[in-house]
Amino acid sequence: MATPTPHPSQRPHLAAVVEDHLYAAAGWVLVRAGWRPRLEAYAGYGTPDKVRVLARVVLSPQRPGTPNRDALRAGRRGFRHFLTVPAPHRRVRLQVGGGTSEVTSDRAGYVDVEHPVDAPLCDGWHTALLTCLDGPEPAEAEAPLRVLDERPRTGVVSDIDDTTMVTAVPRPLLAAWNTFVRHSSARRAVPGMPELYRTLQRTHPDAPFFYLSTGAWNTAGTLRAFLSRHAYPPGPLLLTDWGPTLTGWFRSGQAHKRASLDLLMSWFPHVRWVLIGDDGQHDVEIYEDVARRRPDRVRVVAIRQLTGGQQVLAGNAPHVGNGSHAGPATAPGSTPGPTTDQVPTVAGRDGDELARRLATVPGVLDDGDGA
Repeated sequence: MATPTPHPSQRPHLAAVVEDHLYAAAGWVLVRAGWRPRLEAYAGYGTPDKVRVLARVVLSPQRPGTPNRDALRAGRRGFRHFLTVPAPHRRVRLQVGGGTSEVTSDRAGYVDVEHPVDAPLCDGWHTALLTCLDGPEPAEAEAPLRVLDERPRTGVVSDIDDTTMVTAVPRPLLAAWNTFVRHSSARRAVPGMPELYRTLQRTHPDAPFFYLSTGAWNTAGTLRAFLSRHAYPPGPLLLTDWGPTLTGWFRSGQAHKRASLDLLMSWFPHVRWVLIGDDGQHDVEIYEDVARRRPDRVRVVAIRQLTGGQQVLAGNAPHVGNGSHAGPATAPGSTPGPTTDQVPTVAGRDGDELARRLATVPGVLDDGDGA
């Protein structure tokens, strides 16, 4: 699920038509087998006056009790997260901040809506109550919401794959093994990164953390469990849908990341962001672009450097990039120059090296001005 955009044509792509028919057939069978709509709620965000609520309606077998689904999914092999049948076009009632509205899930079962609130919300965590109104009995879920008031502050946007966790995304076969075969609980944190994030949280206690990835919403429970297990600061996940769109066979991961960053900056113009990613995919290019366009909104770009071998396998030349491709920001082990005249970039092989480099940027890991 990416940031919603208007569709330029009334005629959907063939891949989307095929997918819709397959899901409709599977849903017909499962409903007659006793499966019912269930809400999967994701953490959203907002301001005192409005919030963005994220959720999905899926079909689920009726079982007694309510297990801890995040913990349950953490022990599954990766491919099982993608065996999900959505419940499209279901009515969902939202209740938050004294306001109530009714929306309809999209063709893949997703709810992604901007919801105004009647009574202003204070800074911090809040909860939206979601109720699926279609089914033998209403299904409910609670969606956490990170609300930011208008005080100037530092915020953190972090990539996930090969930035917070070791997934070896640049190596296709190993990436497929990690994603679809290995147990989700076997994932390892990138050395030093949990400690770096906790240091950022201690330095900026009111800083929001957002975890931005091209990964599928199907893996949200696993990612939440991973981040919690390694004591990363809590924050909303900004993921995308897996599969065809109305305009093509696959979604653009780069477009999802760019749109998500622009949306965060439009919602929170008073926040200056620490952007953390790696040089194995497109983070360097995307972060450099946003830093050039909005240098007053980006405090620093921090890039975790992969090894030269990983860079070659990823199709990147292991030399200094010029911003026109997804190659590394700097040569391995070097001290990077500025992304722009106003926004510095630091790079390191792990969290410990990044922490040392970030300590040289005023106001990031010290008690200086964090606004």
